Amino acid sequence: MLKRFLALAVGLGLALATLPARADEVYVFAAASLTNALNEIAADYSARTGQVVKLSFAASSTLAKQIEMGAPAQIFASADLKWMDYLAGKKLIDSASRRDLLGNRLVLIAPAASPLAPMALTAKTDIAALAGSGRIATGNPDSVPAGIYFKQSMTRAGQWAKVAPRIASAASVRAALALVERGEAPLGAVYATDAAISRKVKVVGTLPDSLHDPIRYPFALVAGKETPAARAFLAALSTPAARGVFAKYGFTVN
Repeated sequence: MLKRFLALAVGLGLALATLPARADEVYVFAAASLTNALNEIAADYSARTGQVVKLSFAASSTLAKQIEMGAPAQIFASADLKWMDYLAGKKLIDSASRRDLLGNRLVLIAPAASPLAPMALTAKTDIAALAGSGRIATGNPDSVPAGIYFKQSMTRAGQWAKVAPRIASAASVRAALALVERGEAPLGAVYATDAAISRKVKVVGTLPDSLHDPIRYPFALVAGKETPAARAFLAALSTPAARGVFAKYGFTVN
């Protein structure tokens, strides 16, 4: 299933790279964890201004690669600094427009019916033991931000060697959430905002911030695609109304 998803993602990137952006629309490529908040903000913005906003959600790594291939994104919103820096290094974003708008926290989740009780997680908590004989769902630890943060946490806690063979690697943080929702994994590492939108999972605990790099969401215009409409929508994401929506979904607003 994962291989099929990745193949579809690459295929989508190739298809998008051949499609020109319409001048009267704003194209936003955003990390999967932003889905609910940005859908609400964009719908409200379109209702107020008449501006059409097209949103595409996936893992930050997938979207960055699609932008590199020429996909018609005008705004990129990443769930970590790495993939925004990747595009900046290739001069594919407008650095002057870059803003770190949001923050998040990394939590462990379990299916709602799991016997696991909420607990205070520390560097000494045996994460592999919490999963029993099952696997731990998270984003791909080599490319998907949520998985990268989780790998950092387990590495700094001295547990990665024990946890790594138990990882159920997903193509995005929402895909990892779905694995736990369906009971295919008894434990998962996702963002607090992802856990908050699902009634099928519960939060077991929050991983200490000290175990991973700060979770920050940089937003920026894509170089060469800085239309007035795109600039206006990016600016709208910093307004009190938008900040209120982000906060409602559990993001830390910078």
